[in-house]
Amino acid sequence: STIQKQRQELQLLIAELKDRDKELNDMVAVHQRELLAWEDDRQKRLTLAERCNLLSNELNKRNEIIKSLTKRLKFLESQQNDSRATFEYTQQKFKELSQKVTGATVHCQALEEKNRSLHCSVLELSAKTGQLQAREQELLTMLKLKDEVILETTDHITEFTSKFRKLESALRAAKTEEFSLNKEKQDLKLKLKELILETNKLKDDLCGKMKENNKQQEEIINLRQENGCLRNELAVIVEKAKRKDQLLQFAKSKQARTDTELSSLRQIYIKQQRDLQFLHVNLESSQELRQ
Repeated sequence: STIQKQRQELQLLIAELKDRDKELNDMVAVHQRELLAWEDDRQKRLTLAERCNLLSNELNKRNEIIKSLTKRLKFLESQQNDSRATFEYTQQKFKELSQKVTGATVHCQALEEKNRSLHCSVLELSAKTGQLQAREQELLTMLKLKDEVILETTDHITEFTSKFRKLESALRAAKTEEFSLNKEKQDLKLKLKELILETNKLKDDLCGKMKENNKQQEEIINLRQENGCLRNELAVIVEKAKRKDQLLQFAKSKQARTDTELSSLRQIYIKQQRDLQFLHVNLESSQELRQ
């Protein structure tokens, strides 16, 4: 009768172990799903980091373009002394634009530093998940070993009747270990929930940063439009200067023509005076002859 009771108790323990094995399998499946979701989030973060790098490269290129524009504006300053007032006004605007661009570059650098910190936190989370996987594998191996021990005890009950009490004490110790393991599992679940909340917060931060990047892109587009307006104004100023030069050339050519005409008129006038003097002398001589 005692052996039958012990067999019944062992069967109940085996049923409990099977239920716990099923629960562990469900937990592993849920954990694998969470890992897949986490990998998707990590890939999204990497794509966002690449986009930030591309934006920083574009900003550097635009800074180089702005520097070249400043050189050209200085060259135009040396050529256009008459349009100094308008050019100084445009130069002030250009300085304001460069300050805005420098502020945008500083803000992009801060965003890059935040992205680096986020990447470090993601690596820490991956390390923690690896530790959790190793712990789960250890628990599975322990459960398999316990199943094997229980099967051996069912096959050799007749031989180990005297040692049954020792087995009961070992089973009690195993129960206590299982209880502690369940507590550890619950703690790990809570930690995973906290990590999921942190990742959601990080996602919100990334969305805000993407919005800030879009605002910066709009500001850059506005700066480009202002640069285009400034270029058009400079082209108009250059055209005005060219027209002034052309008018001066026309005036010089007119002055040269008038000078030539005046010189020719002077020569004609001198010739006419000579002719008049000659005629006057002829008249005087003719009058004397008549007298």
